[in-house]
Amino acid sequence: MLATIDPMSRIKRLSQRLANQIAAGEVVERPASVVKELLENSLDAGARRVHIDIEGGGSRLIRVRDDGRGIHKEDLALALSRHATSKIGALQDLEAIASLGFRGEALASIASVSRLSMTSRAEDADKGWTVQAQFQEEPQDEMTAQLSPAAHGQGTTVEVRDLFFNTPARRKFLRTENTEFKRIDDVVKRLALSRFDVHITLQHNGRAIHNLLPASSDAERRRRVGLVCGPAFIDNSVAVAREMVREMAGDVEGRDGLRLWGWVSLPTFSRSQADLQYFYVNGRIIRDKVVAHAVKQAYSDVLYHGRHPAYVLYLDLPHKGVDVNVHPTKHEVRFRDSRMVHDFLYGSLHRALQEVTPGDVLAGGADASGAPDIRGGVGFQQETALQPNLSLRGGLLSGQPQASHAGYTGYSGYAPAGGNGAPALSQQAAQQMAQQVQDQTAAYARLMAAEAGGEVPPLGYAIAQLHGIYILAQNKEGLVIVDMHAAHERITYERMKAACQRAELKMQPLLVPLSLAVSQAEADAAEEQAVLREFGLEIERVSAESVIVRQIPSLLRDGDVEQLVRDVLSDIMEYGSSERVKAHQDELLSTMACHGSVRANRQLSIPEMNALLRDMEATENSGQCNHGRPTWVYQSMVQLDRLFMRGQ
Repeated sequence: MLATIDPMSRIKRLSQRLANQIAAGEVVERPASVVKELLENSLDAGARRVHIDIEGGGSRLIRVRDDGRGIHKEDLALALSRHATSKIGALQDLEAIASLGFRGEALASIASVSRLSMTSRAEDADKGWTVQAQFQEEPQDEMTAQLSPAAHGQGTTVEVRDLFFNTPARRKFLRTENTEFKRIDDVVKRLALSRFDVHITLQHNGRAIHNLLPASSDAERRRRVGLVCGPAFIDNSVAVAREMVREMAGDVEGRDGLRLWGWVSLPTFSRSQADLQYFYVNGRIIRDKVVAHAVKQAYSDVLYHGRHPAYVLYLDLPHKGVDVNVHPTKHEVRFRDSRMVHDFLYGSLHRALQEVTPGDVLAGGADASGAPDIRGGVGFQQETALQPNLSLRGGLLSGQPQASHAGYTGYSGYAPAGGNGAPALSQQAAQQMAQQVQDQTAAYARLMAAEAGGEVPPLGYAIAQLHGIYILAQNKEGLVIVDMHAAHERITYERMKAACQRAELKMQPLLVPLSLAVSQAEADAAEEQAVLREFGLEIERVSAESVIVRQIPSLLRDGDVEQLVRDVLSDIMEYGSSERVKAHQDELLSTMACHGSVRANRQLSIPEMNALLRDMEATENSGQCNHGRPTWVYQSMVQLDRLFMRGQ
């Protein structure tokens, strides 16, 4: 039950101590909040080395020491006052904030709920000074600062002890020591990724946790990202580097530039939670709806539903183009031209993901499923005495040792019924199987020749089809398994998208128009949507509950026309008006492409399989189907050897 307020109470000025403690409720939520504020002050002071020492998850001790510019003796006491800062001086400074912190009340708020001491030596001073914050009792109830000389190198050390010692109600809301330290660790990681040039060390209860050395080269930056985000992320990520420069109009002179760089994960390396996403604007980590929507849109047709991408991205733009003073924690920003920023982010990420080829994935040392390819160990010892003679029957792969494949020109593995009890084969079936073996023998010979010349494509050459679903291919370093329906679905989808963008989607008239019985709502949708012709479909309504399909996209001529039309009409009924249908063009094309792809249990010849592999290598986003599922996985010989414990 809420307490009632005395109507006769008068307005009165709060004491400085109470005002500071109320402000601390915004600034100091938990120990991690203190670490964030102190680290930002160190980085703004130009520190090149920062050491963080934590005890008891931050509730007992937080010590942050840096080698920055330091604080002059005359300014030490002022630094503990509210609304005192060196980072802004006039109202116009708020329009172009270049520092991480600027509000000027963090130290005062921290000092009001802890025992704080600060030791600093300015860069031009001969000795350091220590200031300790103390509150006088009533009636003043104000904070005073006591100065004393101290031996200290250039820079600043801030010690925060016994956090919330005078506010036990807030101390009760702290979690366990491990939980609070994990939050501190997250803060350190976020800031470590924002400043590669700073040496950052973290220690908890006397145990070293992080020792992140300065990173100047690209390899060193990748190493730091790997230490913070894990080696699996950096092994399954794509480097992004895009820049846009435009002439400014209006009251701003010069040129406005946007630069995006960093790393984004491959679509197959996704997360169940959005816990590995770091986005920085001018060095400040933020969470912004414009950014989140642009990233989501870039991954829209390559990421499996319910999954989240991982990324470490940096956006640099003029400070006047972004307002960082819109949220107390400074986690949200407001862009001056949010549409331009959104389109730039989406276009850059979409292009980076499109440019990923199977060769890039394999060169990065990872398979298509996102698992790192662990190198080393016992390698595959190629046996030259026996070569496999691969054959396919009923979708099953079988291999028989054979001294040489060079002399095989026909197939004689099956005999008529009689001698060995095998079922008799028709002449046509025997010829088909003989042709399959010839194709496989030729493919294997081509593979051996290509390996000798070092010209094996990234996805290699097909050697067999497994259960009518998967293509088994051998490249130079291992085994590639391809989901043929998923792969062909992506290829068809990308071709239809490109044809629609060029308004060149070819239509194929049906030799016999297909009559379909549909519901009245489906017939209404077919009659009202003239936009269907843009997608290569010509559907005519002939009665209240009947339509005739006269033309379909030529790319889908081998698909199930009836099911294709029914699914398209279902999508159109969901999207509604023609404008919304066009807005969901990719989803509609994805539905259509699914019906035009090879289905399971369809037997492909070796040339057809190889043609599919070559198309995958030349198609954008071929690593995932339209629904975000992987289209191929890779197992190196080292991984296969480990499965069979070879060399152990």
